[in-house]
Amino acid sequence: MKILAFAASNNKKSINRQLAAYTAGLHSHAQVEVIDINDYELPIFSDEREAQLGKPELAKQFFNKIGAADAIIISFAEHNGSYTAAYKNLFDWASRISKEVFQNKPALFLSTSPGPGGAASVLAVASQSAKYFSADLKASISVPSFYDNFDVETNQLTNHELNNQLLQAVGLLG
Repeated sequence: MKILAFAASNNKKSINRQLAAYTAGLHSHAQVEVIDINDYELPIFSDEREAQLGKPELAKQFFNKIGAADAIIISFAEHNGSYTAAYKNLFDWASRISKEVFQNKPALFLSTSPGPGGAASVLAVASQSAKYFSADLKASISVPSFYDNFDVETNQLTNHELNNQLLQAVGLLG
């Protein structure tokens, strides 16, 4: 099984990337690929740019990464209650290749933040819209107060209840 994991964030030190990679690593029989959306940076999407550029190669590469995976894990960072601009832009470009961005892959959506909200607002938006973009959403989990629940030195989730939720969710991916 091949799991594609990434953070919906362009922060080089993203706690969401840490959470996505950690969670993917909980699957005992998976080959995990963690990608950085910074490697797929594109001009801000518009109809005019699409007419000029067509379907950019980086958008195709991102779309094909999803297609080559057996399952996906995305951890969403929250900016002002919604997606980060970097993720939303990449998603918009990918959706022009096909509205079925997630290509019917089993998916686990996560979110975290340093505060007690755990980026739950963006996770709710992503989870509600998943079906419209062909994600087979198996679970969505918010991890609040990241630094209180995750030891960055040992790369371990220290909250046993949350860790059990992640283990159960990863098991649903196949």
